[in-house]
Amino acid sequence: MTEAVSLHPPVRKWARRGWLWVIAAVVVVVAAAGVVIVALVGHRSPARVSLPLRPVGEIALPGDSSRFDYASLDTNRGLLFVAHLGASQIIEVDVHTGTVVRTIPGIDQVHGVLVVPQRHRVYATATGANQMVVLDEDTGARLGQAPTGDYPDGLAYDPVHHTIWTTNETGGSETVIDADSGQVRGTVQLGGEAGNVAYDPDSGRMLVDVQTRNQLAVIDPTTLAVTRRMPLPGCDHAHGLSLDPAHRLAFVSCDANATLLTVDLDTGQVLDTQRVGDNPDVLAYDPAAGRLYVAAESGWLTMLDRHDRQMTVAGRSHLADGAHVVAVDPTTHRSFYPVPHATDGRPALLSYLPIR
Repeated sequence: MTEAVSLHPPVRKWARRGWLWVIAAVVVVVAAAGVVIVALVGHRSPARVSLPLRPVGEIALPGDSSRFDYASLDTNRGLLFVAHLGASQIIEVDVHTGTVVRTIPGIDQVHGVLVVPQRHRVYATATGANQMVVLDEDTGARLGQAPTGDYPDGLAYDPVHHTIWTTNETGGSETVIDADSGQVRGTVQLGGEAGNVAYDPDSGRMLVDVQTRNQLAVIDPTTLAVTRRMPLPGCDHAHGLSLDPAHRLAFVSCDANATLLTVDLDTGQVLDTQRVGDNPDVLAYDPAAGRLYVAAESGWLTMLDRHDRQMTVAGRSHLADGAHVVAVDPTTHRSFYPVPHATDGRPALLSYLPIR
């Protein structure tokens, strides 16, 4: 009896400890599940709204099915320049004839591409080499290059000072380069990661997203000084940028919380907030139609129409896997999307027209 009594307390003590471990484990599992559920809800796709688009073409693109990035259109000539980042090349497409004109190789991890028709030149960021490359629009010949900061991405042209602005994303700066000579004129430090950059012809200022500060920085292109910082409440990681100068509006996409802000360029006030597809990337604005296209890494496209100075969703749905790049022709209203896998599984340039 004495041995039996002396053995029971340790057994009960071990049982209690075991139950405590089980309860603790259950609490951890439930908490982890809650975090997963919250994360899933936070990244849930937005409500679908049928896209008012009809397909009008699919042009096969050369090369492999690696990542594409920015695209830039010479509207008058119908020449679209597409950055094929994964292949380190630019693909030039004649969208009038539906043919590939040429492939321009040797641009290391090309991200940004910008055609400037009045100069008959194409500018591209070679992110792998921290360079901006200058190309002849007519021949594709390489005319020169200039050094940039770390991880050059998007580009913008200042037609008054004849400069190309290169966004150095991780470098947190803008490299300002002479559009003719290719010489660096200066660098603007932003105090945070750089998003996209755009030129405002009305104010004569450059605007750039500062991603890690969720700000829109205004820069004087003469002095290369940041003259103003507009806070972007409700934005997490401001990346995409497009302007409607005539209505004094800036459109900013926030890729960490799938949000689009409409900002008053004069007051800095956020006028409107809209949900877009997860990880929004490239924006394209059709000023003649008052329509904004927001392409996302998730393959979702959101189309928004301007009414006075507010934006309303005209369509929002999955367009195609990898369709995170868009370019739009404001004269025909056609929109273009380079994708790594089209109907036959190979890369192609998709083309659509609005149906309303």
